[in-house]
Amino acid sequence: MTSVERIGVAGGGAWGTALALTAARAGREVTLWARDPGTVSDVRSRQQNSRYLPGITFDEEIRATSELSDFAGQDAILLVTPAQTTRSMLAALKPHLRPGIPVVLCAKGIEQGSGKLLTEVMAEELPDARPALLSGPSFADDVAKGLPTAVTIAAETQDLADSLSRAMASQAFRPYTSTDLTGVQVGGALKNVLAIACGAVVGRKLGASAQAALTARGFAELTRLGLAMGARQDTLTGLSGLGDLVLTCSTPQSRNFSFGIELGRGKTAQDLINAGGKLAEGAHSARIAVELAERLKVDLPISTTVAQLISGKLSIDEAITALMTRPLKSENAGA
Repeated sequence: MTSVERIGVAGGGAWGTALALTAARAGREVTLWARDPGTVSDVRSRQQNSRYLPGITFDEEIRATSELSDFAGQDAILLVTPAQTTRSMLAALKPHLRPGIPVVLCAKGIEQGSGKLLTEVMAEELPDARPALLSGPSFADDVAKGLPTAVTIAAETQDLADSLSRAMASQAFRPYTSTDLTGVQVGGALKNVLAIACGAVVGRKLGASAQAALTARGFAELTRLGLAMGARQDTLTGLSGLGDLVLTCSTPQSRNFSFGIELGRGKTAQDLINAGGKLAEGAHSARIAVELAERLKVDLPISTTVAQLISGKLSIDEAITALMTRPLKSENAGA
């Protein structure tokens, strides 16, 4: 594949801006699309995204736009909008992209209505494009500041994964490649669900030992679902699986972990929505993951409990009891 020199980034939030900065630091020519005119103006005039990355000013040259037509002629697109908007964004991008262009999906989730992985959504909406993924243990603020970060870039072919990796790599940003699209997506989606559970335990002040136990059992759960869906074991133990799980389940920088903390303190999902908070992606993915697991005959007790807590079928006390009082069994026998 020819080298990737011009990269369009669709999404002007914190993660989209951080990845635009990363591509620019790697020497690429970057166009950043944002829906919000204020963000476009901020990037153009002040070299900042003060709404989503306050206090960070960047020296890198980034072209900001509110027109998707400005993506014509790009070598690759990074789609960095929420998972549940993936289908509509792909449809909006379609008229402006050349056939065969790599489109890197950077959201982590499963489509709520269909239960489909995002690459499956892309195959329906943008069949002429080449699907790829960027996932792994990374926070936008850290990446924007140029702090050391390692991620996974996955594509259907090793050549495409290598080309995208070279295009994004810099001294502080290290992409590892994969061709396991399923494994990368399962890890990215399920870790959000598990982070809500860990946050709830922390919000209930049950201690670091309980948090560590839940993270470990959560990884066993993620592995069972991933393998049942055809993922590779080495993907699930890698950056986009275990690596991302450990990060997301351990710090309030994670939106899903913070969401869980508030649930642990006694708030309901509806309370958080009514207060103007954004519903964490794991709250969408929990029910879908449980439905997938039922179809595949895989036991996901933690995800099931989170789904019931989000829907209001369990109180926080009932959910914590369910999470921490599983039947005694051999560790090798599953959850």
